[in-house]
Amino acid sequence: MDISENIKEFKDKIPKEVTLVAISKTKPAEDLLEAYDAPQRHFGENKIQEMTEKWERLPKDIKWHMVGHVQRNKVKYMAPFVYLVHAVDSLKLLKEINKEAEKNSRTIDCLLQIKIAEEDSKYGISAEEAEEILNSEKFKKFKNVKVTGLMGMATFTDDTTQVKKEFQHLKSVFDDFKEKYSEITILSMGMSGDYEIALECGSNMLRIGSSIFGERN
Repeated sequence: MDISENIKEFKDKIPKEVTLVAISKTKPAEDLLEAYDAPQRHFGENKIQEMTEKWERLPKDIKWHMVGHVQRNKVKYMAPFVYLVHAVDSLKLLKEINKEAEKNSRTIDCLLQIKIAEEDSKYGISAEEAEEILNSEKFKKFKNVKVTGLMGMATFTDDTTQVKKEFQHLKSVFDDFKEKYSEITILSMGMSGDYEIALECGSNMLRIGSSIFGERN
């Protein structure tokens, strides 16, 4: 089965209101073009340098999602074009994104990464810390960055009960935030191995890599 068939099959399976982000990290531009012709427009990368190189080479109507952990000193490279930054976990990072977005006369949308997994290797902040950021006077002064939702990664485990519990927790945080903050509309959770549980729990944005492009090298 080829990449375009994988995408078509996926889009047939998921509700129309769910955004499919094709996670294309480490994949060559040719693979992305095949997906683009499917037609897929949302692509996710976890390294800013790789994303920037692909942005320079590929069609300009692609919506680029930065899904990996972001180093503040690299924000300037993606600021001219990035569509959505998924893994924001500090006010300092939002400040940097705001600064670089302003230089490019843009507003950049971001998601706050909530830590729901039990693994230490996963980044993220608590719901309380996220709320502190959104309520802070500093954040309210930022004119070129917008927090439009939440993102989370479940524990990498075969225990579907645990995964479901973590996704349900994130959905309850999302519902609470959505009531309090009008700009919060995106809930990014679910990858190739657990997207069905994520959908069941109310995700409206999936990050799918290996099920579209095959295993990474």
